[in-house]
Amino acid sequence: MIRYIIRRLLWAVVLFISVTLVTYLIFYIIPLDPARLAAGKAATPHDVEVVAHRLYLDRPIWQQYLHFLGQLVLHHNLGYSYANRQSVNSVVLNAAPITASLVLGAVVVWMAIAVPVGVYSALRPRSLGDRVAMTGVLTGISVHPVWLGLIASYFLGYKLDLFPIQGYCAFTGAAPGELCGGPIDWFYHLIVPWFVFAVLYAAFYVRMIRSNVLETMNEDYVRTARAKGAPERRVLTHHVLRNAMLPVVTMLGMDVALALGGSILIESVFGLPGLGYTAIKSLSQFDYPITLGVVVFASVLVIVFNLIVDLLYAWIDPRIRLA
Repeated sequence: MIRYIIRRLLWAVVLFISVTLVTYLIFYIIPLDPARLAAGKAATPHDVEVVAHRLYLDRPIWQQYLHFLGQLVLHHNLGYSYANRQSVNSVVLNAAPITASLVLGAVVVWMAIAVPVGVYSALRPRSLGDRVAMTGVLTGISVHPVWLGLIASYFLGYKLDLFPIQGYCAFTGAAPGELCGGPIDWFYHLIVPWFVFAVLYAAFYVRMIRSNVLETMNEDYVRTARAKGAPERRVLTHHVLRNAMLPVVTMLGMDVALALGGSILIESVFGLPGLGYTAIKSLSQFDYPITLGVVVFASVLVIVFNLIVDLLYAWIDPRIRLA
């Protein structure tokens, strides 16, 4: 087990260096002068040189990357905005709770839909309910989240005026200058984005849970439990679901990490100032430190989530340690 943990930790370090290096190089090869952008339109050539030296931009690319990596690892510093010199850390930390609220709320919604529907469909294969569920799965996989979000905003927000079309309210309460806040407003503004975000994942999970339950019900230990006279409810909960949900737990951990990147579409549709929305806005303004900081922060979250899933799965199923 210790060797497995060490291997996974080393692999996480390699992924972290690879992601930060590739991301940094992508922004380096963009044909724009970062020092000129940071200095402003009215800056003289001397001002640009001063800014370039202060931002470490007059060094070779490998020295710039090592400086960026050192600031990130040793000081947890992602740099400063070109537009207003605001700390990238503060921008990312302000946007991260919004993306986390969107993603984690969507996870609860899609699992609340997928587990009962998937289990019901597996227990009654080829029934009317099963066919309706599979039709819903096909629809959920086929519908694009942006289109669904626009349709939901138009009918539920504009036409029926049941939910807000855009905006976000903090869970902890209204900040100075904001019109809403608190748990009720927070839930009210996020319920439509949650369901729109959850449709695609719920469809995939219904199909996966149905397949896993059907496969597990044909295992020898399930037939043995029934032959011993175990109640059907106990067979289902202790033998079928317990084993059928193992792959689901693994996929859930990875999908939560991937959903952080996919949240950009939902944030754009509903005007949620999360990580994705912040990255797109800063990119349109050529404020590359913020875009780079968001990308690196999200990538680190994906690596951490995958590491946690690997370790948890090895703890749940010792057979995985041999891989």
